[in-house]
Amino acid sequence: MRVSLSDLQPGDCLAEDIFTNQGLHVLSKGTFLQEKDLARLRQLHVQEVEIQRRSGAALEAQASQGAIPSQQSRIRPYYDNAVTGYEAIFKKALEIGRVLDSEVEASFGPLVDNIQKERDVISLLLLLNNQDEYTYQHSVQVGMLSFFLAHWLGWSDEEANHAGKAGFLHDIGKTRVPESILTKPAALTEEEMREIRRHPEYGYEILLASFGDPIIAEAALQHHERMDGTGYPNQLPADSIRPMSRVVSVADVYSAMITSRPYREKVNMLTVLKELYRLSFKELDPHMTLTFIRHMLPNFIGKRVTMRSGETGTIIMNHPTLLFNPLVQVGEQFIDTSIHPQNEIQLVYL
Repeated sequence: MRVSLSDLQPGDCLAEDIFTNQGLHVLSKGTFLQEKDLARLRQLHVQEVEIQRRSGAALEAQASQGAIPSQQSRIRPYYDNAVTGYEAIFKKALEIGRVLDSEVEASFGPLVDNIQKERDVISLLLLLNNQDEYTYQHSVQVGMLSFFLAHWLGWSDEEANHAGKAGFLHDIGKTRVPESILTKPAALTEEEMREIRRHPEYGYEILLASFGDPIIAEAALQHHERMDGTGYPNQLPADSIRPMSRVVSVADVYSAMITSRPYREKVNMLTVLKELYRLSFKELDPHMTLTFIRHMLPNFIGKRVTMRSGETGTIIMNHPTLLFNPLVQVGEQFIDTSIHPQNEIQLVYL
């Protein structure tokens, strides 16, 4: 339903993306409007917007509470259950060399069921990400991101669920890698590197024996292959890398770079998207990578940032061509982060 700005209320959900007359992205489709959003729309002289049909009872409850319920906070228990479940799956695979589908469904299934309507993936990752249990968290995040990317690519619900499962289990081959190598807080030796680079092959063997599903097994085998033939373990050319494997590769690279580890500082989520863009020219599937970037960028609007200058502000608009240089508001000042190096964003947070 289309309503004028004067009729908008806190709790209304946008049914379209909002842009300025200059084409700058302001608010994303699916955003539940808050007072600050209404103020921004008034400031930009937006006349009317398309919103989802209102549910009177829900809207009244939100207005009376003065806040929008946190979808991300609601998801936390399902995320924690998936991380704990993956740890159990990992340890059982170490013991018996197989993965039980019932355990995958019990741990990852509820999470997928509850993230299907989630649009602000950046808030979700910022809320859920921490330094604990990197191996387990990373696998859960790759499962989530693979699921989202498959949906963004227009895959069916069944295919997207399949992609999520493939991402969730992509690193299961690490069960055969000595823990001393997996947790080593320093550079690996050549011999240790050779061993850890065998985990895709180990994963393929485990998953094929567990499910007899070549697509999921090959996603584990191929998630470190690259489009230019420089990946491992088999240096495959692009036309030999399955679409499912390409999806998991994009999700794997993004999660690995944004996830905190005891021995390495995480990279801020916007900078990682810029790195993905660079990799899309040679190593990662360009269509899938750009689809991922285009769907992630609107999520940064409204996020707090710290710039190299030390100033903190809020991202208020995305640039239409300089994708990774948004407009940041610091107090009453608006800063174009593309102009000076000191404006480079160093940290993104809620």
